[in-house]
Amino acid sequence: MQSDRPIFVIGCPRSGTTMLQLMLHSHPRIAVPPETRFVVPGYYRRFSFGDLREEHNRRRLGRWIVTDKDTKFKELKLDGERLIEDIIAGPPTLGSAMGITFRSYAEQYGKCRWGDKRPSYYHHVDLLMRLFPDAQFVHLIRDGRDCVASLKEMPWYTKDVFHAVVNWGEAIDFGRRHARKLPADSYYELRYEDLTAYPETELSKLCDFLGEDYDPAMAEPYHVAKVAIPQHKVWHSNTHGDVTTARAGSWKTRLEPWEVSVCETVLAERLTANGYELTGAPKAERAHVEACAKAASKRLWARRRKALRDRVNRLREQGPVAAQLTSRQLGELAKV
Repeated sequence: MQSDRPIFVIGCPRSGTTMLQLMLHSHPRIAVPPETRFVVPGYYRRFSFGDLREEHNRRRLGRWIVTDKDTKFKELKLDGERLIEDIIAGPPTLGSAMGITFRSYAEQYGKCRWGDKRPSYYHHVDLLMRLFPDAQFVHLIRDGRDCVASLKEMPWYTKDVFHAVVNWGEAIDFGRRHARKLPADSYYELRYEDLTAYPETELSKLCDFLGEDYDPAMAEPYHVAKVAIPQHKVWHSNTHGDVTTARAGSWKTRLEPWEVSVCETVLAERLTANGYELTGAPKAERAHVEACAKAASKRLWARRRKALRDRVNRLREQGPVAAQLTSRQLGELAKV
């Protein structure tokens, strides 16, 4: 039987995850929408919807997904009222409501399997596994110096270079943790540089992991860019052309010498562990290293506070949150 497991694309922002989203969306069985904003926020505000075993609460949840200005639902181009009715008729869990939304997106393309892409999901794999216990995660890794160079040029990125450096380091550290904890058939890593240099080879290996047959259309993702990338996201303009290696290593002309030093001082072990050669740049100034450490500490404590609140909140959940839609999800439910 062909797989119907959810697929999540994760990685540091500006690591090529949108390109990979399009590659997967080009597969005849898989649909991956533009970035949505309802999965993680919906999980953390789950108590506001009430007991989902009650129909009116499922309606409330569906209405939030469809109408809240921050959920990006409009990017899916779905009939909101129909979706709400589908959620009401579906299993009474938070994961099911979200899975029905993604499934509906896939169905409008005549596809039977869905995925989702948001780089920051690397922070939330445990959360996503609660919602979708059979999920598969694909972590795309790119040279940290290229990610930092690209992030600092983005109109939506309001942090400084030090936060960008820490962001990439966190993505690598979380990836290592996921590789240790998750089953081999649930977590997969590949490098942006390999994917752009050898798309057919790398996508074939990825399809083996996903339990799918490779389709040549995946290596030409620009064909679906117009329908799968919102026009206002001009920073994704490169996805409308051929897959190319031209951007790999572009940090050499986009980073200042001191920024290269910061990257290679703070990220040296992570870079070399993932096959990226160092330039031998001078050690970064102490103040710059301390700025990275301060940013990392601030982000760490924010995550710990949120994790502690969530552990407490799990004690008062009124019912299960996991989706009850796919063959594996239903199989696990039958064991209970």
